[in-house]
Amino acid sequence: MRAAIALVSGALFGAGLHISGMTDTTKVRGFLDIGGAWDPTLAFVMGGAMLPMIIAWRLTAERTPVAGRAFPAPPRSEITRPLVLGSVLFGIGWGLVGLCPGPALASISYGGWQGALFLAAMLTGMWAVPPLRRLLDSRQRAS
Repeated sequence: MRAAIALVSGALFGAGLHISGMTDTTKVRGFLDIGGAWDPTLAFVMGGAMLPMIIAWRLTAERTPVAGRAFPAPPRSEITRPLVLGSVLFGIGWGLVGLCPGPALASISYGGWQGALFLAAMLTGMWAVPPLRRLLDSRQRAS
């Protein structure tokens, strides 16, 4: 049951990314080009994603999911150094390539070798961050 729900949810998410234009790198770059030919349509896509999520956090506070043990806790609201650094790296990658993790996965079937290269680089970065963070944290504690 969980696998079927995950498959349907993932397919719906991927279709939504494709229909909304989030997998179109030229559209994303147009959204990020606020000093030039700015395309604000993705702002509506993001708002359309955030508003239902705000409502969902409120509605699920005292409930349990159909296919799981518990809903995840709401994200922390504190601004930390790792959060800022991760946001900067995310923004640089998004601006250079025009893709972020969800759309990169959704576009892998038609993104060509450039999409596959981006996905490989993204997965390598995700794999490398935990040991790098442990190393940096241990050096910070030692000083």
